[in-house]
Amino acid sequence: MLVLLAGIFVVHIATVIMLFVSTISNVWMVASSTLGPISSGLWLLCNNTCEQLPVNSDEEASLKAVQAFMILSIIFSVIALVMFIVQLFTLEKGKRFYITGAFMLVCWMCILIGVSIYTARFTGKMAEFTRPHHGYCFILAWICFCFSFIIGILYLVLRKK
Repeated sequence: MLVLLAGIFVVHIATVIMLFVSTISNVWMVASSTLGPISSGLWLLCNNTCEQLPVNSDEEASLKAVQAFMILSIIFSVIALVMFIVQLFTLEKGKRFYITGAFMLVCWMCILIGVSIYTARFTGKMAEFTRPHHGYCFILAWICFCFSFIIGILYLVLRKK
């Protein structure tokens, strides 16, 4: 049981780190231009230098929503990690980690909403460049989506023995 708890704890920490990286880094979409590789994220558009992401007024609300949901997912994941540690030392034997699992599933939902909005609204926006494709931050966000769901379900099912 101790090995299972340690494994879940390690995967949870890895998920928090990957969420930080995917939210902060600006490599959600990557393409080539005449000046070299270009990448865009949730915050900046980077070529040789980085500048504010140019967004028209129609897309601004969508971008703000993606930013907000990704930040919320980090907050809920960190809260779930703290709650897991607290519950690990305060719960009686045989109790389940319901609060931790609930926070992790809220994190999962925030990731789902944020990445889905980004996929729907911003995937084809780099069409003027050659070979546009998703960057590692976008892929990390989907990996965090899977990990947070699995961890959330495991917390709900897991009993402290």
